[in-house]
Amino acid sequence: MKYNDIRRKSREVKIGNLAIGGNHPIAIQSMTNTDTLDAAATVAQVRALQNAGCDIVRISVPTMKAADTVVAIKEAGLTVPIVADIHFDYKIALRCAELGFDKIRINPGNIGEDDRVRAVCEACKSRGIPIRIGVNSGSLEKHILAKHGAPNAAALCESALYHASLLEKFDFEDTVISIKASTVAEMIAANRMLAEACPYPLHLGVTEAGRGESGMIKSAVGIGSLLCDGIGDTLRVSLTDDPVEEVGAAKQILRALGVEGQCGMDIVSCPTCSRTKIDLISRVKRFEAAVKEAGLEDVPVKVALMGCIVNGPGEAREADIGIAGEVGRAVLIRHGEIVEKIPEDAIIDRLLQEIRILKERIEHE
Repeated sequence: MKYNDIRRKSREVKIGNLAIGGNHPIAIQSMTNTDTLDAAATVAQVRALQNAGCDIVRISVPTMKAADTVVAIKEAGLTVPIVADIHFDYKIALRCAELGFDKIRINPGNIGEDDRVRAVCEACKSRGIPIRIGVNSGSLEKHILAKHGAPNAAALCESALYHASLLEKFDFEDTVISIKASTVAEMIAANRMLAEACPYPLHLGVTEAGRGESGMIKSAVGIGSLLCDGIGDTLRVSLTDDPVEEVGAAKQILRALGVEGQCGMDIVSCPTCSRTKIDLISRVKRFEAAVKEAGLEDVPVKVALMGCIVNGPGEAREADIGIAGEVGRAVLIRHGEIVEKIPEDAIIDRLLQEIRILKERIEHE
């Protein structure tokens, strides 16, 4: 089954040169952690994110002066859409729209009276700039929190719909909504509710996920569960780390789910058991490193590394290329068929050779 067969059909929204929602590919987002007033540092980080494959970059805009950094980003020739992250000052939102940000992140319920909300809606609508509503468990309105007693899924969903209704009051529907929570189960439940309640594109993420393996696992469970439901149009893997690491983590999640538009190598390997006839654990690590060093990680092929000849060929049947271990050697497998035997110390080089052949074939198709 292809991912688009189960995907929720949300409204299409254009963000600069990118479109999300509808049948458009799921976009990967991240956020700079430089001082936005340091234009050179921010431009450098946006460039690094764009080069890593980030589709949308958000930057914090706490002051009027910080908004000017978008000019430096555009002058640097960077084409990735830039989102202005604003919290309470609607005048900064107006300035960001004027300067050419591709999307504004602001919660209309936080900026005051209707005339302020109307001003932001009119400024964005006249320039084709969408607005992202961002709700998390630490930002719920007092009346909603009092009603639900806790920042649970229902409260998060109600808050998001409340903010959307403030934009709808002024006929603004070029909206993206994000509900995030540090509790994975609440994040999943809230987004499921929201997906049923509105047509807007949804941005997925587990906030305050942490760093490293812990943050990656939380994000994979939360984001992955919703994607398996067909829910989600953009995503961010929020890690306490270099933002570029977030992009790589997001790609891994999308590739693991086989989401269209996310090409790259899919490496599968068995967990090993007493039948394993080669040192598979270390060999897989070395193979992954060799693929990265050779610059082949984006080749859209499936590679299987199996430990034994008993189950290996059958388990590798869906792979484009693979190996299964024997004593002192391995068999090379193409789509489940054994094609030759190779010495154990030649496994990695032989696989790289096969991958390069497949890469060339794909490029010429």
